[in-house]
Amino acid sequence: MRFLCVYKPSKAEGAPPTETEMAEMGKLIEDMTREGVLLATEGCMPSALGARVRMNGDEFKVTDGPFAEAKELIGGLALINVKSKEEAIAQTKRFLKIAGDGECEIRQLCEVPALQLA
Repeated sequence: MRFLCVYKPSKAEGAPPTETEMAEMGKLIEDMTREGVLLATEGCMPSALGARVRMNGDEFKVTDGPFAEAKELIGGLALINVKSKEEAIAQTKRFLKIAGDGECEIRQLCEVPALQLA
């Protein structure tokens, strides 16, 4: 099962990690990749460089960043491959121990059955 993990840090947006935090996170990423759990991961640039696009009926509303609600800001994401939601939660706890205070939303991705070739 693949899960998308969206990280929302409690730190101020743009606060750089320490060298120790960078080293610990680098080791975790290396370990999880080697274990076959981590498929992809990325950090997000500050919200001042982003935008939100909403649609209501036939109309679009675009709001440029920065965004005020710090608790809603996405700091990064990871795509993981595990056997269950419980394992996804365990892997997320492993990440948060290094990333620090904040929250991760975990969402299972839809799996499309592979097409069978005749």
